[in-house]
Amino acid sequence: MSNSTILIADDDRAIRTVLHQALGRQGHTVRSTGTAATLWQWVQEGEGQLVITDVVMPDENGLDLVPRIRKLRPDLRIIVMSAQSTLLTAVRATERGAFEYLPKPFDLNELVSVVNRALSAPASSQARAAQHPEEAERLPLIGRSPAMQEIYRALARLMATDLTVMVTGESGTGKELVARALHDYGKRRKGPFVALNMAAIPRELIESELFGHERGAFTGAVQRSSGKFEQAAGGTLFLDEIGDMPPEAQTRLLRVLQEGEYMTVGGRTPIKANVRIVAATHRDLRRLIQQGIFREDLFYRLNVVPIRLPPLRERLDDIPELANHFLRAATTDGLPTKVLSPDAMTRLRQHRWPGNVRELENIVRRLSALYSEEVINLETIESELADAIVAPEPEVQGGGSSGSDVNLTDAVDRHLQALFAAHGDRLPPDGMYDRVIAEVERPLLSLALGATRGNQLRAARLLGLNRNTLRKKIKDLDVPVVRTPQVRRGG
Repeated sequence: MSNSTILIADDDRAIRTVLHQALGRQGHTVRSTGTAATLWQWVQEGEGQLVITDVVMPDENGLDLVPRIRKLRPDLRIIVMSAQSTLLTAVRATERGAFEYLPKPFDLNELVSVVNRALSAPASSQARAAQHPEEAERLPLIGRSPAMQEIYRALARLMATDLTVMVTGESGTGKELVARALHDYGKRRKGPFVALNMAAIPRELIESELFGHERGAFTGAVQRSSGKFEQAAGGTLFLDEIGDMPPEAQTRLLRVLQEGEYMTVGGRTPIKANVRIVAATHRDLRRLIQQGIFREDLFYRLNVVPIRLPPLRERLDDIPELANHFLRAATTDGLPTKVLSPDAMTRLRQHRWPGNVRELENIVRRLSALYSEEVINLETIESELADAIVAPEPEVQGGGSSGSDVNLTDAVDRHLQALFAAHGDRLPPDGMYDRVIAEVERPLLSLALGATRGNQLRAARLLGLNRNTLRKKIKDLDVPVVRTPQVRRGG
């Protein structure tokens, strides 16, 4: 890895200087340019073992250069970076054959880590560009905050796979949008997208909804009916609110995931399951497992790739872009054109948004429909948010709420009483102490890391922990860490 030549193309001289210094300290030879033409010339001359290119350059879009480089030198690794931090940018970079995509602003330590991985990866591991035609798609996910950047990068890596994905997050965060993005930009895009909300189907009908039924299979089954697995063949099956699936249906779903085939209710001939599964829930499935409500083996079959969608209060920087997007959408639907004044937008960013993105969308649509003024001011926003201010905090995954009149001890006491009550005359599963402590530790560590902007040394001091102890707990409890970006320039 050392003494490799790295080619950098970025119109921002300051970024080129920073990358020169960071990669030079790693023992690499660095050549940099501000134009795509010079980069292409170096590639044609056989220079370099790795390319780092920005998307926006004065003479050519960096994404357009990626497939040309891949065609000429298939083993040359390419890292794409961009301040156009959208899902589409991440997906297109991956589709065209980039080794990795890094949104600006990025962390220098992360870039160095990606460079080392790229230089050490075997040639056969380089992903092939999907070569899909360009389309002016409407982006299914909005936002450029660091939290959303991690989501985009994860989704981009998953597009070319059929891996099962579990999407978690509070109600209103957009879990179905993630499922649709995986489908619309993935390898099964030409197949159907079929969604089933477990919480909306009567328990006795869920198996029939999933697998279909034969005529006469039960009272009222006057003809054969196809289930969601059959309807989604060749495409994606989105199982929303999977935590509400009854135990008997969990058993059948587990068998399908294990064996790759299913039978209709009342049927005798196995049918090949040809779907990609994306599941979602706002509930804490690990807690449901402890309570004996959800099957642990099914959880691990579904939780192959977990994606946690952050609540809106963790991505307040995205509110202006989201609000403007919803205003444009309202105009498209025939509602009057509106804009938000700067102080009105500031007030939206100060709200806690217990209903998340869905609540924001509803408020924006009300503003578009009910108010005559073209510019929505602070007074109007205050009026709309007046009732929401006293609304209870959103349910945290697994239950519970917070309020100013309830302290932590009371909240824990209520939760534990409910836990014991849920088991009736039986006791909860053994090992309860460690489980309860872990439930407190994870949000505590997550909040401390958020407050210190991902600085683990500072978070360890804040918590009074040894840094190595904190690192172990982050790993054991699967606590997400979003580091503070250190470079904030360029296109």
